Amino acid sequence: MKTQIDHLVVVAHTLEQGVQWCKDKMGIIPGPGGEHERFGTHNRLFKIATPANPFAYCEIIAINPAARVPACARWFDMDDPALQAAVATEPKLAHFVVNTNDIVDARQALLGLGIERGPVATANRRTCRGLLQWQITVRDDGQRLFNGVLPTLIQWGTQDDEDPMRLHPRNTLGRSGVSLSGISITHPSADKLQASYAALGLTGVPIVCGPANITATLRTPKGIIELQSLGT
Repeated sequence: MKTQIDHLVVVAHTLEQGVQWCKDKMGIIPGPGGEHERFGTHNRLFKIATPANPFAYCEIIAINPAARVPACARWFDMDDPALQAAVATEPKLAHFVVNTNDIVDARQALLGLGIERGPVATANRRTCRGLLQWQITVRDDGQRLFNGVLPTLIQWGTQDDEDPMRLHPRNTLGRSGVSLSGISITHPSADKLQASYAALGLTGVPIVCGPANITATLRTPKGIIELQSLGT
């Protein structure tokens, strides 16, 4: 099983708020994204890839006011009043996603540790280069788990794709001027999270015991910045 950092999830009250936040904090304008009809959300993206994290990008995601109210819970805890309150005035890093070449085995590995990451859902959206398709674990209650520090699992493409990363979002994003230096985690359940990361084959993300937090360190046109989830 191969597992690596795929993308950061920054939740915003609106996409307009998210774009302004990028301008003010990093000095960039995020690239285009798309709509997720099933979950009633939409996003903007920008590349943060490095040799150590070659597929990494950042997703700014918000509830789409023009979409129908979804029949299911929105992903990434986006229906949670506490998270909605936390992003009311400024977007926040809330989560991260890892890609794997075998999402079924990865999910089963977590189940073996007593962790239900959620059933595997299929999703897609149109891009200028074709139909982008993926499989992703989304719990029925939409929860991220462990205050967002246990990553969601994603597998790009379909089982029939010879090159499932061909339409990965990073391939349609230009250089943003922002790069990911690394992600680090603190959490009261550090031991269980370390076992979870090991079961997934996820390396290079240090975990220590402490208050729940994701720290993502980025190099930007405005210098080095740290995005923190702070348990939201």
